Amino acid sequence: MISPEPPAAQPAPIGPRHYAVGIDLGTTHCVLSYADITDCEDGEFAQQVMAIPQLTAPGMVENSLQLPSFLYQAHAAELAEGAVALPWNANPSYLVGEIARNLGSKTPIRLVSSAKSWLCHAGVDCKSPILPADAPDEVERVSPFQATTAYLEHIRDAWQSLHPNAPLSEQDVVITVPASFDPAARELTVESARSVGLGQAILLEEPQAALYSWIEKSQGDWRKQAKCGDIILVVDVGGGTTDLSLIAVTEQHGNLELTRVAVGDHILLGGDNMDLALAYTVKAKLEQDGKRLEPWQVQALTHGCRDAKEKLFNNAEIDNIPLVIATRGSSLLSGNLRTELTRAEVEQVLVEGFLPRVAASDRPISRTRVGLRTAGLPYAQDAAITRHLAAFLAKQQHATHDLKDINLPEHATFLHPTAVLFNGGVLKANSLAVRLMEVLNAWLAAEEAPAARLLAGADLDLAVARGAA
Repeated sequence: MISPEPPAAQPAPIGPRHYAVGIDLGTTHCVLSYADITDCEDGEFAQQVMAIPQLTAPGMVENSLQLPSFLYQAHAAELAEGAVALPWNANPSYLVGEIARNLGSKTPIRLVSSAKSWLCHAGVDCKSPILPADAPDEVERVSPFQATTAYLEHIRDAWQSLHPNAPLSEQDVVITVPASFDPAARELTVESARSVGLGQAILLEEPQAALYSWIEKSQGDWRKQAKCGDIILVVDVGGGTTDLSLIAVTEQHGNLELTRVAVGDHILLGGDNMDLALAYTVKAKLEQDGKRLEPWQVQALTHGCRDAKEKLFNNAEIDNIPLVIATRGSSLLSGNLRTELTRAEVEQVLVEGFLPRVAASDRPISRTRVGLRTAGLPYAQDAAITRHLAAFLAKQQHATHDLKDINLPEHATFLHPTAVLFNGGVLKANSLAVRLMEVLNAWLAAEEAPAARLLAGADLDLAVARGAA
């Protein structure tokens, strides 16, 4: 088994549990997976992902497998009375989930996002009301801790509404965190869970959860894909972060075991940065036509680029997506700016900008890249994920030195992965996944090492929650 870091807190269990629950408290989405541990057949538990009831628009509640990790601070006169009622609360304290993301795309100065990234920001007090970071004085601010707690509270209440006879506080709950989360960020996560009555929850690192999910989904065939001596590189590129981990496959008493051997730095580089880069690309295109955008318009454009990017990646037959940018002080629609995002632009900006073909000896460039930083969060200065990967593998060159089943060639200049497991919604885009594997295998070929194989069957959006349960 993988040897995880000790959880920050493990209260003694109280009473029998009915469900094993895994919560992926993600930077851009939250997911809850669960299994009825009283219903076991041949040693297996039926696992499922809970569809989370949430507001998608004023007065409209829908179920979704993901709860977007966004909080919206509505204006006092913005929403009609009763428009934000949930099945369990007629007047919730915060608007979270899909409605927050949708309203925030139109009025981004009222939108709280990336709260999870703020939790591990050493330069701020995570319990101080600092979000939205660029909001004017009339917008009420909340702390990263409050936002995180609001997401957990919604998940707890949604569970209670669907399982009234099985309070979440009385179940086995595991909450995932990045492997690179520092002790302070882990403790804040535990404290947030405790504040909504989930004091029994323990923490599990996300790469381990993703691997557990892959193992479970393989229905026992994982031993055919992984063998003793393998080094599995887990690449997790989510909405806000890139996390890199290495897990070795060893043998103990005739049984295969998985041992985590290395964890990379917490890199604030992910889908959010990609969306912002696309927005600046469109902004530059508009400026060539003499049209200038205000900061609030760039924020709104960023949300539009995110949706357009996903549509282009999900439908190979579409070559461009129209974009409409609102303006102020004009009649309805007449003053709106119109442009488009093309497939060629997405491929150029994301594939070449974030996953360029680089040498294994290349390292991240320490300089600020325009458009990839916002006030407050210390985003990675170099957007090239491949350079961060090269630095990580070189740094971990001797990480498996003490493992008897792992042998690295003497001439190797970096640790040679033999298999790769992807996680995170960004890598659902085939062109990005293919490029990353091409770059890694080019490095391996240059050192006459076998190509790494991609472990098939991973569910990139839901794997972490499934693995936690």
